[in-house]
Amino acid sequence: MRKIAIAFASALLLSVLGMAQDMTPSAGQDSGGSVAAAAQASRSRVDDEKTKQADIRKLLQLTGAGNLATQTIAEMEKGMRPLMTNALPPGDYREKLVSLFFDKFHSKMDPAALTELVVPIYDKYLSDEDVKGLIQLYQTPIGQKLITVLPKIAAESQQAGEKWGQDLGRQCMMEVLAEHPEIRQQIEAAQKNAAAAGGAH
Repeated sequence: MRKIAIAFASALLLSVLGMAQDMTPSAGQDSGGSVAAAAQASRSRVDDEKTKQADIRKLLQLTGAGNLATQTIAEMEKGMRPLMTNALPPGDYREKLVSLFFDKFHSKMDPAALTELVVPIYDKYLSDEDVKGLIQLYQTPIGQKLITVLPKIAAESQQAGEKWGQDLGRQCMMEVLAEHPEIRQQIEAAQKNAAAAGGAH
């Protein structure tokens, strides 16, 4: 047992010595140089990241991302106003409350803050080479035209999609009711019952 313990201790000692030797700079190797090289590489990565983020901000400024986001929110507001109003209990106060809410919202909305929100998202999905390429594209006449027409394309595409969805939904409902006349009869009976109940009041 004692021999096994000695052998184990010897093996452990040898492995520790080996590790220490690996960690000790060899002759002619400058440990200070290694630290300096690592620090230089770290600084280089930080500088590259700063350059990339500056390029992203330039791209966002070039494409008017902040203004585009503001326009998008304004379009959303048109649909949100009636939804918010109708979600509140009936009363003369509703219009005033919703207007005051949006006045407050507009006063706190900052396009620059919106732009900063998307910088890390661009950073995540695009390389600096990608960003530089997009900057070159948007500085060309076709790129400038694309910036002008993209919001219109997006808005009209959304409208077309909504109409398509409504038309398709109406068509599907008519086909379902035609295929299942018993459901149509149940709907008609429910409508008559509702009308009768309303007339009773």
